[in-house]
Amino acid sequence: MMVQASEDNKGSKSRSPTNEETIEHLIKSMELMKEKFSKLLLGEDMSGGGKGVSSALALSNAITNLAASVFGEQRRLEPMAADTKARWRKEIDWLLSVTDQVVEMVPSRQIGKDGTNMEIMTTRKRKDLLVNIPALRKLDAMLIDCLDNFKDQNEFTYVSKDSDDSKRKVDKWWIPTPKVPPNGLPDVTRKWLLYQKDSVNQALKAAMAINAQVISEMEIPENYLDSLPKNGRSSLGESIYKSITVDSFDPDNLLSTMDLSADHKILDLKNRIEASIIIWKRKMNAKEGKSGWGSAVSLEKRELFEERAETILLIIKHRFPGVAQSALEVSKIQYNKDVGQSILESYSRIIESLAFTVLSRIEDVLHADSVARDPSVGEKKRATIPHAKGLSKFPNAKEELEKLNMMATPKSMTLVEFADWQENKGSLGDRVDLTDEVKLMVKLANIDTNRRFSYAENLGVLRSPTARH
Repeated sequence: MMVQASEDNKGSKSRSPTNEETIEHLIKSMELMKEKFSKLLLGEDMSGGGKGVSSALALSNAITNLAASVFGEQRRLEPMAADTKARWRKEIDWLLSVTDQVVEMVPSRQIGKDGTNMEIMTTRKRKDLLVNIPALRKLDAMLIDCLDNFKDQNEFTYVSKDSDDSKRKVDKWWIPTPKVPPNGLPDVTRKWLLYQKDSVNQALKAAMAINAQVISEMEIPENYLDSLPKNGRSSLGESIYKSITVDSFDPDNLLSTMDLSADHKILDLKNRIEASIIIWKRKMNAKEGKSGWGSAVSLEKRELFEERAETILLIIKHRFPGVAQSALEVSKIQYNKDVGQSILESYSRIIESLAFTVLSRIEDVLHADSVARDPSVGEKKRATIPHAKGLSKFPNAKEELEKLNMMATPKSMTLVEFADWQENKGSLGDRVDLTDEVKLMVKLANIDTNRRFSYAENLGVLRSPTARH
């Protein structure tokens, strides 16, 4: 009898939900969806007083806040909880479904009943959404699969906060410290981690490229333009302005003299440079005598200054891919009225943030492995500025997605699968033929800097633009 009861209990645990339970679950999901969309329709103002934000910003905030609640606690290389993963997939699908209604008119042909050939206009999903939403969904699934791959690994662990072995970072005390075997990780585990790092890095570059492209296409709000000084010298400060306008311009030397040890200092420099770029561009486009943006400086010199400022900005983006949004970016997001652009920007931003978080956690383990194999590694001075020489332009979204799709090998493999694949297929270096540009990007991403940033590691950055300003 006891055996029979045990079997009955076992069967009850694994039984499928009944029709009533399924219907009840669907009703609850529908009610939750209605509640969320009612908030969006009211622009987050549930009082009905008409003080809500625009639909575009409401959607951006909803996606940002959802990501904060789901990924904010992802501080280890481990799978997401099943209920958290299910919630993410369900609610992000709801929010992304709005893009199905963002359409454009395209010409099409229709044959009438009498056989005549007519040209008519039909609707289709807007091209930027048609291309980028599926790509971001792919990156989303790829990163979650990467976390799933760490389910059964037992080659490294994490030290508890109260342990004597815990060596906490002062600026990142909340990030768990990885612990590897005394002699370091096994060779196959180290290569597997590099394999995961390479795949995540590709996802990071693609998400960064899409986000940068979307933000660049947003209109610059008038209130941001009104807040700018009338010349680049005032925006940059005398020292930086002289370094940019001298005959022998050296971005490496300029940045080596800057204090980039804190996030607010990096953000301040980024704000100054972006403001100067906008000022110089407007001066180059201003008509003489009809605008206060005119200047006595020649067009050629101003164009040269603008290119140099762009170079510095590019280096900052390569070195700190998770740095907080600049004043220009926040202003664009806050005043943008295009729903499609708003969804693309917020979705690509949180995918970029998740990719950077996973990449940082992988690098933490690899660093712990390096220290275990060679203790002097932890005492070496970390790299500071990636060299500007040879830097290409910021990654192009289309090119990065094409490279991601061209990778012939599977992107998601557990440690066991990787060990078997490497034994049969060869070394990690043979698995993909990277172009020179990608090799440069990977090299830049591998630089171990003295500061690391991630939206998911800084709850202040994860807040909506209106909440932060």
